[in-house]
Amino acid sequence: MLRSVCLHGPESTGKSAVVPRLAQHFGSPYVAEFGRTYCEMHGTNLTMADLLAIAAGHDSETRAALAAGRYPVILDTDPLMTAVWADMLFGRRDPWFGAWQGTADLYLLFDIDLPWHADGTRMFGTLAERQRFFDLSRAELERRNLPYALVSGEGEQRYLAALEAIRRAS
Repeated sequence: MLRSVCLHGPESTGKSAVVPRLAQHFGSPYVAEFGRTYCEMHGTNLTMADLLAIAAGHDSETRAALAAGRYPVILDTDPLMTAVWADMLFGRRDPWFGAWQGTADLYLLFDIDLPWHADGTRMFGTLAERQRFFDLSRAELERRNLPYALVSGEGEQRYLAALEAIRRAS
């Protein structure tokens, strides 16, 4: 049984729309994107210290959700995604990210096949930036040899692709 499923990938790919639907389908909890809430409170002029706070906050919320024992916990990103943000913003990352070991049982890598929408917290909207973000996201999963499935399609097709990927991995 999968204890946790993490939606992974660049901004504006539909992760936050799919997360609550998956949690409802499985009758399990979800952990919202900690970075979005953080940026809405503190702004988007992020430092490495901010990224570490985001990663630690998300990790803490994930651990609490897992402790409740209702699986699979659905995660709207995790510290691996925050590490990719560090790569995008600074071209480097704090060693904390390399030491972090709380990875999910399955990652759903969301494709950049949806239009990018500015919302006040998103930063990387050009095609080249989106492709780089996607490539770094995939590379992080492959570098750690983590199980993942690519999720594409629009609307209901995207949600159903995510469900099918979870079914195949279970």
